[in-house]
Amino acid sequence: MYLTSDKKKEIFKTYGTSILDTGSSKTQVALFTYRINHLSKHLEKNKKDFNTERALVKLVGKRKKFLKYIEKYDINTYKELIKLLGLRK
Repeated sequence: MYLTSDKKKEIFKTYGTSILDTGSSKTQVALFTYRINHLSKHLEKNKKDFNTERALVKLVGKRKKFLKYIEKYDINTYKELIKLLGLRK
């Protein structure tokens, strides 16, 4: 499986305040970004997998909402997160 509990803990530790920080917006955006990248690679190989394509579109929408929230309440955190994750080139 592509997303093990160890990988999740690593993401939460890197982008959150601790390993137990699973609900903050920053960690959720980082987790969604990891999943989006994995699904994008999958769709490059399997072009007709429309269920995965739909799931990818939903994840992108969720990430966009979280990013809007972060941008609204803390612009510095938003800019830092965008730079760390390599979004908005």
